[in-house]
Amino acid sequence: MLICLTASHRNASFTLLEKLSIGAPSVAPSLVDDSNFIQGAVVLATCNRFEAYLDVDEPLTAGSALAAREVIEAVSRASDVDPADVFEAVSVLSGDAVAEHLFSVSSGLESVVVGEDEIAGQVKRALQTARVEGTTSSALERLFQRASHTSRDVKTKTGVGGAGRSLVRLALDLAESRVTDWSGTRILLVGTGKYARVSLLALQERGATEFSVYSPSGRIAPFAARHGIPQIWADDLVAAIAASDVIVTASQSPVAVLTATHFADAQAAPDALERRLVIDLGLPRNVDPAVSSVAGVELLDLETISLHAPIDEFASTTSARAMVDEAAAEYSAARVEAEVTPAVVALRSHFFDVLDAEIGRAKGRGDSSPETEAALRHLVGVLLHTPSVRARELARAGEGESFVAALQSLFGVKPAPAVAPIAHLGAAARPAVGGPSAGAAASRAADSSAAS
Repeated sequence: MLICLTASHRNASFTLLEKLSIGAPSVAPSLVDDSNFIQGAVVLATCNRFEAYLDVDEPLTAGSALAAREVIEAVSRASDVDPADVFEAVSVLSGDAVAEHLFSVSSGLESVVVGEDEIAGQVKRALQTARVEGTTSSALERLFQRASHTSRDVKTKTGVGGAGRSLVRLALDLAESRVTDWSGTRILLVGTGKYARVSLLALQERGATEFSVYSPSGRIAPFAARHGIPQIWADDLVAAIAASDVIVTASQSPVAVLTATHFADAQAAPDALERRLVIDLGLPRNVDPAVSSVAGVELLDLETISLHAPIDEFASTTSARAMVDEAAAEYSAARVEAEVTPAVVALRSHFFDVLDAEIGRAKGRGDSSPETEAALRHLVGVLLHTPSVRARELARAGEGESFVAALQSLFGVKPAPAVAPIAHLGAAARPAVGGPSAGAAASRAADSSAAS
């Protein structure tokens, strides 16, 4: 069975998400290796969400709850967070809700900026990391591959994300009121990864031309040479800050790269600019929040940026959600169809085994010809078509077991065991980690499961 533990900007603070982003990505191998219930795990940790998708072998009713507990405890240890805080922020999804949620996430419908570009790539990389670490499973592979296919459909067939929106572009939109002419703006980029590249492109689209780049790792950054941008070294960082109108940080450093001391020293430097705007796109934060207390410095961080996220375009978002719902329904239908596949295979094997035996006896009597044999095989195939189709229809209607029972009653055929279906977990899905609000949280989980 598949379950999902999720915490996002909708129900968790950026402070908590920041801590989870540091520790959570490392827990998947230990979850799979050490758990008696978790057969596969894919962890998705971005700037505004933490999610763990689990393939759980549940021989007991409580298996899903125990698996969820193990995830919360492992993530809490890795992130140095109180388990009760994670427990309070995390929601547990199961059954058909898992596919619907991931398809919606990968399509950008659950992001701070609806339709953002980055999330689809982050979903793909989460699966790729699980492959490298050996923590994925066939069920998770199918789920994530279908999610990527759905996100591509949503992007190409609806208006959601059509403008290539992202947190980077939203941040620069907010900065427009502070920057009158990007072409004359001196910009310091901190970081040389994917977000830095996206930031550079978005700034160039606005007409910015004067850049320098600082790599927190202290190593030579091919990024600088590739884009023809001078690289700043640690000894010159304060001087670079003093000479910059805008500083954009997009590093994956686990600790703050820029501190209040950097800016206080820059402010005191000869010929320092009076004012500067700092846009912190890092999670964990690249810039110490105390920087905002330094005179002449304005700080836009992810939490501030998210408060200004635009309202969804109703028509495009409604159309996209309809596509997600349809894709999730089709995924669930295909899954339940697969549950009766062993029964259909067993039925076909039974019929053709009987046919082969009769053809063998006919050949022994000299009563068989290739034409007759081909006609009989065709006839059996035609006769099997209707029950095969009916089996899939019954499975989609939730009555697959009646087909299996009829097969055994009529023909004495027992199919090979099928993969256990995904079931709703109900209140048991939210583990009792502890803390004063455990009872209320379990009640919310039960309500959520009933609603789905």
